[in-house]
Amino acid sequence: MTFNLSAKLSNKRVLKTLSALALYTVATSASAAVLNKEKIAFIGPLAEQMQVKPHQTPHHDAAIKNLLPRLLADSSSFSVFGEQHKWQTLSKVNALTLGGLQALKFTVHTERFSEGALKLSGIEKATLFIDGVELTANDHTYQLALSNGEHQVLIIAEQVANWNEVSLDFEPKSAHDKITISQHASKTLSAKQLFDAPTISMLSLSPDAKHAITSTRFYNDAAGNQAQITTVLKDQDNKVLYRFESGQPSNVIWSPDNTSVVYLMDGKLKQLNRKNLALTVIAENLDGASGFAFYNNDTLVFTWSKYPKTDTNLTKHYRGLQDRWSYARITSQAYLLDIKSGFSKAISEGPLSHSIEDFNSKRGTVLLSRSAHAMEASTHPITELVETSISTAQQSVLGQFKTFNQARYTDEGIYIIAGPDFKEGLGRSIPHDMLANNYDGQLYLLDFNGKQAKALSKSFDPAIGQLNVLKNGDAVLKVTEQDTQQLYLFDLSKTRFNKLNTQLDVIEQFSVSKNRSPLVLYSGTTASTPQQLKRLNIRKNKASTVWNSKPIAYANTQIPTLEEFNFTNKQGIEIKGRVYIPTNLDKSKKHPALIYYYGGTSPVSRGFTGRYPFNFWAANGYVVYVVQPTGATGFGQEFSAKHVNAWGEHTAEDIIQGTQALLAQYSFIDKDRLGNLGASYGGFMTMLLATKTDIFSASISHAGISNITSYWGHGWWGYLYSGEASKGSFPWNNSELYSQRSPVFHADKVTTPLLLLHGDSDTNVPVGESHTMYTALKLLGKDVELIEYKGADHQIFARDKRFDWWSTMLAYFDKHLKDEPQWWQYLYPEE
Repeated sequence: MTFNLSAKLSNKRVLKTLSALALYTVATSASAAVLNKEKIAFIGPLAEQMQVKPHQTPHHDAAIKNLLPRLLADSSSFSVFGEQHKWQTLSKVNALTLGGLQALKFTVHTERFSEGALKLSGIEKATLFIDGVELTANDHTYQLALSNGEHQVLIIAEQVANWNEVSLDFEPKSAHDKITISQHASKTLSAKQLFDAPTISMLSLSPDAKHAITSTRFYNDAAGNQAQITTVLKDQDNKVLYRFESGQPSNVIWSPDNTSVVYLMDGKLKQLNRKNLALTVIAENLDGASGFAFYNNDTLVFTWSKYPKTDTNLTKHYRGLQDRWSYARITSQAYLLDIKSGFSKAISEGPLSHSIEDFNSKRGTVLLSRSAHAMEASTHPITELVETSISTAQQSVLGQFKTFNQARYTDEGIYIIAGPDFKEGLGRSIPHDMLANNYDGQLYLLDFNGKQAKALSKSFDPAIGQLNVLKNGDAVLKVTEQDTQQLYLFDLSKTRFNKLNTQLDVIEQFSVSKNRSPLVLYSGTTASTPQQLKRLNIRKNKASTVWNSKPIAYANTQIPTLEEFNFTNKQGIEIKGRVYIPTNLDKSKKHPALIYYYGGTSPVSRGFTGRYPFNFWAANGYVVYVVQPTGATGFGQEFSAKHVNAWGEHTAEDIIQGTQALLAQYSFIDKDRLGNLGASYGGFMTMLLATKTDIFSASISHAGISNITSYWGHGWWGYLYSGEASKGSFPWNNSELYSQRSPVFHADKVTTPLLLLHGDSDTNVPVGESHTMYTALKLLGKDVELIEYKGADHQIFARDKRFDWWSTMLAYFDKHLKDEPQWWQYLYPEE
C-alpha cells in the first residue's frame, strides 16, 4: 500500500502515520460487507459538458486537489461553472452514465485501530481521499488503516459505465477490525483538529485601542509542515482595514502619536500609515536586528546582533561553559534608528552583549542588562543592570544580580521580576532551613539609583512571569497561578494585586493599550474549550469575545468531561489535579487510565491542547489523570522550594499517592491497566518511578534524564538548571544525590515495560540519556523500546513528526493497556 499525499510527504513512515490518523470512525462485521448506499452521499454531474476528463490531461492532480476543499466542506451544495449542485444519497442515483465528474462522500467510525480493504466496483477511474489524504489503489482496492474516531471518505469518480452496478465493499483484515458508517452529527476529537485548527499566533493592540493586528495560523494536508498564516489590521468593530502582504510580520509596534504601525517583513522594516494605509520602507539590510520599539515618534530603539564568521578550523577551543551553545559567540548591542533617514547609531558597545529592558524618553535613558563577565563559569551567572543616557552616552551600573528576569520603568522607580533570592533574599517567604526556587518569579520595586529595593509579592503565591506597565504606573502581570496562566493588575499606590476576569484558564499572549481606560487584547483557552481571542476593559474588569475557534474547527465535536481531583499527601499538603473522562463512558465497566505529570519547576498547564493532548487521549478511550506534585511554581514559595535538591524525592511519592487516591475515588478505572508518562523532567520521573513502583502496566519517557551527572555536564543548560534543582550540590560534594537519584543506577529494579522517546538532535536533554537507560535495560533483559525522531530537538514541532509521535504513544498504550497490539505492529513491524 502506498499513499500519494504529496511530494513533500512521500516518506513511507509519514504516510503510514497520516493514514492511520486520517479516517473518520466506521464499523462493520468480521466478514466482507457491502456499504449501505443509503448512508453514502452523492453529488454530480459536475461540469457535465466536459469533453476531456482530468485524468486525460497532464494537470489531473492539480485539478482534483483544487476541487477537493469544496467537496470536503460541510455544506449541502456548491456551484461549478455557474450550476448549483446538491448532495443526495447514492441510493437515489439510477442513471447508467453521467457526464463530467461525480463524487461520493461518507463518514466512518471505528472504536479501535482497524485495518481492511475497501473495494470499488463499477468505477473505472477514481481518486479516493481519507480526511483529505489521497490513497492509491491496487486493482480498485484500497488498503485502510484507521485509528479510533471518525474519518471522512471522499471518492471522485471520472469514469463509470453503469451507476446501477456501483458498489463499495469493505473486507476487514481480522475479526476485531470493525467499522460502521456514521451519520451522527457529533464526532470524536481528532489529532488533525487539534493541530490544524486555526489559532491566533500573533496579536498587537494599538495604544489608543482603536486598531488591532492579529495573525491567524492553520495547517492542512496540501501544505504539510508549512503553516498557512493570514495577518490583518482590524478596527474596534472587527472590520478588516488592511491585509498584510504575506505571512506573519514580526516586531509589530505602534507610534506613540497613534499615526502609524511599524513591523518587520521579508527583511525590511516597514511603516504603515493608519489613516491612509500608505506603506513605506524605513530600512533594509537589518540582518540580526530585533526588538524594535518607539523611543519617540521619530526614533526607534532596537537590538542589533553580530554573528561570528563561519568557523572552518579543524578544532574548537572552548572559552567557557556557555561555548557549548551554538549562539554563545553572538554579540548584541543597543541602537537607535532615525525613521526619516534610516540611519542607526549604537548606544552600547564592548565585548559583552546588551539586552534592552526598557527606555524612558522623558528621562532620556535606556535600561540595559548584560552578563557581568563573558563566558562566566557559574551556576548563577551575574546579570548587570545598566542605565544609559542617550545625550551623554554615560552608563550607570544599577546593580549586579544572580537572579534576574525583567526590568521596566515606572514613575516611582524600576519594576524588577526576579527570584526570591534577589538582593540577598529580599523576596524570600520560606522557612530559614529551606532553599528558594528562583524559578518562582517575584515582583520588586528598585529605586532609580539601584540602592534600595522593595519586595512587592512576598505574600502573593502565583509566580510572576512578565509585566506591562500602564500609563499611571500600575502594571498588568502575566502569572502562573497553580495550573493556570492568568492576568493580574498590580496597583502600585495600594501595593495590591487584583485578578482580571479573563474567563480563560491559560492566557497565551496579551497586548495592552496606553489610553486612560486601558484595554487588554489576549488569546487563550480553558482545559476543555479551544482558543479564543478576547478583549477586556481593565477598569470594568469585563471581557468580551472577539473570535472563537470552536465553531470553526470543533463544531459538533465531543469534548471529554473534566473533573477536578485533589488529594492531601502524607505530609499534609494538598496536591492539585484534574481528570479527563471519555464521552459516554460506561462506568459499570473497568477502563484503562493514563497518569501524566511534569514534576519540574512548572505545573502542567490547563491548555486545551499542546504537545501532550489530554483531551485527545481521553477521546481515545483513556481516563487521564494530570497530577501537580510538589516542587512546581504557582502554588507559593514553600511549595516550589521542595524542588530544590530533591530530584524526585517528593515528586515520586506524590504521583504514587495520587494514583492510589485516584483508584479509590474512581471505581471504573482498572488498577491493572494504568499507564504513566512524562517529558523532560517528567521523563526523568517516568524512569525513576519505574525503579520505585510496579503499579503501572506501561510507561513512556520522552526526553528523560537517566543520569543526573551526564545531564549536568552535557546538556546545554544542564549545569544552569542544576544550579536550582541541585543547588550547592555537585558530583564531588554530593555524589549520593547524583548517583542514587539517577534512574540508571537502579535499572535492575525496573519491571514495567518502558518506551523511551527522544529527538536525536536534543540539546537540552541529550539523546544519550535515553541511550544510557536503554543500554542498561537491554542488558538486564527488560521490556524496553527506544524510538528516536530524526532532526528533532527537545520538542516535537513539525506536523508530520507530531502526528507520528502522538500515534506512537497511543499505539504503545493500546498494546499494553487494551491488549490491542495491532497499531503498534503496523507502525513498527517486526522485519
